[in-house]
Amino acid sequence: MTAHTAPTADSTSTAHGALTAETDQVLRYSAFTTDPSGGNPAGVVLDATALEDAEMVAVAARIGYSETAFITARDEAARRYGLRYFSPRAEVAFCGHATIATAVALAERIGPGELVFDTMAGEIRVATTLDEGAEGGRGNGGNSRAPQATLTSAPTHSHPADEALTEQVLKALRWTRDDLDPALPPHIAFAGNDHLVLAAATRERLAALDYDFDALEELMRVHGWTTVHLVWREAADRFDFHARDPFPPGGVVEDPATGAAAAAFGGYLRALGLVTEPTRVRIRQGEDMGRPSDLLVDIRPDEERVRVTGRAVAIPGA
Repeated sequence: MTAHTAPTADSTSTAHGALTAETDQVLRYSAFTTDPSGGNPAGVVLDATALEDAEMVAVAARIGYSETAFITARDEAARRYGLRYFSPRAEVAFCGHATIATAVALAERIGPGELVFDTMAGEIRVATTLDEGAEGGRGNGGNSRAPQATLTSAPTHSHPADEALTEQVLKALRWTRDDLDPALPPHIAFAGNDHLVLAAATRERLAALDYDFDALEELMRVHGWTTVHLVWREAADRFDFHARDPFPPGGVVEDPATGAAAAAFGGYLRALGLVTEPTRVRIRQGEDMGRPSDLLVDIRPDEERVRVTGRAVAIPGA
């Protein structure tokens, strides 16, 4: 199971002509990794002020990543930017990995510190650092000094998923109720957009992902879910998880790292009453795709917002 492969060109064309290298070049970063061959690649357009919606969709489709981020407004003095996200098919309200990628791209150009992004999901604040002082991942290689960004999510909420609807999703996934972990019930979780959370009972079940693309896409489109967030907990006494995120509405079989889903999952854990003190959750995603990714989620029991941290690196030759 792999995501769509991106072209190698540095820029693409729009209805108004080619993107220019000076202002509208499409940068390519891999987020939630220290190794450009891992993580989740995202396109970043630092100046999309002249692009219309259809043109941004066309750019995202040409790049072929699960999302490309476009800066559409800017206040350099305040370090505040309008940010929009497009999959190869349509606009999405919020995308975590493209936010991390954009924040790192900006920090490398204007210096570390806090950034503010105005998105369809509301205001998203991101703290950036360029040193190696913060915790990294699980040894996926690459540059240990890769810049790091921590986004603070939109307010999260979570509620149980309808049982009949869950059965339809299980059928599309080719799973059964016996494949689920009863300690982590199905929920619809939100942190800027909706994600259906399903917990696998075993690592083997999570690894053997082979679903009906068209059937799952239709269910997700009708109910407005951005991804189905499939997780497996390593041990009941630890907050270490593996995750996989089918993303057929975006035209992508699977996302190798999904910051928006990780944020929603943090709200899910809090809603279940599993977070009784400040807690750091570690999520390993993309491993079964050959693109290992590490996401750190910080949750407080008294806060609706959660924080998602990850590193990002430029993709060489892009």
